[in-house]
Amino acid sequence: MFIYNVKINGSKTFKNFFIGIVILVVIIVGIVSFRVFQGASSSPHPSSCLPQNKITKLSAVNYSTVLKTVHENIDDYVGCQINFTGYVYRVLDLNENQFVLARNMIISSDFQSVVVGFLCECENAKDFEDETWVEITGKITKGDYHGDMPIIKITQIKKVDKPNDEFVYPPDENYVPTSGIL
Repeated sequence: MFIYNVKINGSKTFKNFFIGIVILVVIIVGIVSFRVFQGASSSPHPSSCLPQNKITKLSAVNYSTVLKTVHENIDDYVGCQINFTGYVYRVLDLNENQFVLARNMIISSDFQSVVVGFLCECENAKDFEDETWVEITGKITKGDYHGDMPIIKITQIKKVDKPNDEFVYPPDENYVPTSGIL
């Protein structure tokens, strides 16, 4: 019969345990960092949301997400063609051939909304009165309106009835409305 007697040195055991925990934490942080950076570099290009070779139709569901993404990454979307419905909205400093193709985005649970949309250009823009609902097809270009701005060069435009889903919703839960601040 063997009797094995183990003498535990408290301070040495604690040091070894602490060193083991530190090594484990460093390994976990390293793996997480690698996955984050590897994932960022291998993620699909942002413009894959709107393919270059076909027309992408925007709906009330994806409208504000595409609007936000295009505004944040203009260069990635130049040349993409989109089709969407909205109403004609003008502000005083737009050119005669420009308007905003707008939608009302709900920003609170009591249905407060703000106007959001793409700046559009077309030759016959003045033929469409404010608040007229239209469907457009056009190509995204990069222009200047108080800084870099995506501008839709309209290739087709037609009047339509107001859709049942006239409102759009914020792109994500982090949206902070700023229109009240301006």
